[in-house]
Amino acid sequence: MAQTETIVLGGGCFWCSEAVFDRVQGVLDVESGYCNGQVVNPSYEQVCTGRTGHAEVVKLEFDPAQISLHEILEIFFVVHDPTTLNRQGNDVGTQYRSGIYYLNDEQKKVAEQVIREIGESKTYRDKVVTEVEPLANYSTAEAYHQDYFKNNPNQGYCAFVVGPKVEKFQKTFAARLKA
Repeated sequence: MAQTETIVLGGGCFWCSEAVFDRVQGVLDVESGYCNGQVVNPSYEQVCTGRTGHAEVVKLEFDPAQISLHEILEIFFVVHDPTTLNRQGNDVGTQYRSGIYYLNDEQKKVAEQVIREIGESKTYRDKVVTEVEPLANYSTAEAYHQDYFKNNPNQGYCAFVVGPKVEKFQKTFAARLKA
C-alpha cells in the first residue's frame, strides 16, 4: 500500500479549495473542515460568527510519490490570495484566513521555505500573511459542505467564485490535472 501524507490548508472558503484540490493528480482525498479554534466540533453557523477562532480548511490526503508537499503549496499559493488578512475576495472574517496547518516539523519547514521563496520572487506586491501553525482542534464540516462545487455547480457562489478558481488552476497547472 502506498504511503500517504496529510496536510491541512486554509485558503478562504473551503468550497473553493476543495474544488481545486479534488482535481490535483496525487491528491487522494479532500475533506472540508474547521481547525485551530476554541470550540470542539463547531457548526458552520458558529464558525461564521467569527467568534470560535476556527479557519475554514481542507484536509488533503496525498501520495508524496506522485506530488510533493512543495508542489501542493505552489498550487495553494496560486489559487488564493495569501496577502489579505482574514479575507478572500468578498469573504471577510477570521474563518477565511490563509493558513497552513502542519502535522510535523518537516511540513513546517517546507511551508516556511515556500513562503520564503514567494517573498524572494516578488510574486506578490504585498507581504504573504499566511499563518503556519500546528494543526489543532480539527473537525469535519457538515455533510452538505463536502463536494459542494461538484454537487452545486450552478449555485451563484459556485458559478461566479469557485468556477473561476478551478479554471485558473486548470490553466496554470494543466500538467497536474487528474486524468
